[in-house]
Amino acid sequence: MSRRSELDAIVVGAGPIGTALALALARDGFEVALVEAREPKPWSLDDDVDARVVALAPDARDLLLDLEVWEAIAAQRIGPYRHMHVWDALAPCELDFDARERGEAALGWIVENRLIQYTLWRELVPDRAGQEAAVRGRISGRGALPGDVVPPRVLCPATVSGIEQDQNGVVATLDDGTRLRAKLLVAAEGAESSLRGKLGIAFDGRNYGQRAVVAHVGTERPHESTAWQRFRPGGPLAFLPLADGRCSIVWSLPENEAARVLALDDEAFRAELGCAFDFRLGAVTSVTPRLAFPLRLRLAERYLAGRCVLVGDTAHVVHPLAGQGMNLGFRDVACLRRVLNEARDRGGDVGAPHVLRRYERERRSENTLAARSFDLIDRVFGSSSMPLAGLRGAALALASRIGPLRSLLSDAAAGRG
Repeated sequence: MSRRSELDAIVVGAGPIGTALALALARDGFEVALVEAREPKPWSLDDDVDARVVALAPDARDLLLDLEVWEAIAAQRIGPYRHMHVWDALAPCELDFDARERGEAALGWIVENRLIQYTLWRELVPDRAGQEAAVRGRISGRGALPGDVVPPRVLCPATVSGIEQDQNGVVATLDDGTRLRAKLLVAAEGAESSLRGKLGIAFDGRNYGQRAVVAHVGTERPHESTAWQRFRPGGPLAFLPLADGRCSIVWSLPENEAARVLALDDEAFRAELGCAFDFRLGAVTSVTPRLAFPLRLRLAERYLAGRCVLVGDTAHVVHPLAGQGMNLGFRDVACLRRVLNEARDRGGDVGAPHVLRRYERERRSENTLAARSFDLIDRVFGSSSMPLAGLRGAALALASRIGPLRSLLSDAAAGRG
């Protein structure tokens, strides 16, 4: 077969995780195909801030720096948060974190999901007319990729209709009949992945019976580059600092309460939101149209089926209270990238199941621990039990005074673990 038809990896799904993985592997000299059903919606600085944002951790920023897209993202609009303030509506103690405690400029950055996805996509395909030029050695306007690196072969719009595997590789058949053969296939389609089902991998968990109400709000006082989180009976409320001075809110509420607040007019919603937030930034002065999405915990029973692996939300969906879903996905990318490079450096088959099992062991362990931890925090801090609230207050007070524990929690606040 030709080099173009004998690939190292097929990545299915061009969300931020799949696109970052395809770009990373290409930069490392692997031959990659990226399959996506539809092009990302264009992002423009003239658009209002996307409703869905992520709190990017420093290691996720480092990955994007290595892929040479962080500067393009940061040049548009990002909201660095240098402080984090956490308190319990039913307990008196409060907890603060400051980036200066760790000698860093920020604990993290609030970035629009769509900005990350579109910037990564444009790095792969500067324009559709220029795609063949990219295949000949250029992947962005900044210059040629080193040596014989071949940028990912982007197939869009396209979907995978079938998968066949043997001891030497995997074949993905696309909806138009195209057959791609590679050493491994990566499913990065998100929580509703069709490939996960084709591979026979169960996706189990629970529904929280909650919805996250999201919007952007203006407040009477500035957000102080602080990520604010108040634990309330029924679910946490977060105010996250945006670059334009507003805050992005993520308000987790029981289904019936979410439906009620979504039905409020803007004035009534702003008043109720301000009260729920204890008016920490004064009155809520403006609000964008509100959206809501259901909250679920989902974990894949395994990440590996032969030469096929799962990454990102295809493998794990967690509660948004810590804002770590995309960060966990970027850690999947970094881990799989490292495992494949190590296997190639040893002269091994990068798609061999025993190689991919190293990725599965490392990432399934960390992701499961993170998901279960967020689940426990939601259960404990979402309870209205006063004895439990007293214990929570004592725990927060203790955490604020014990150096190693405070350092551990500061790492968690910055998405480091």
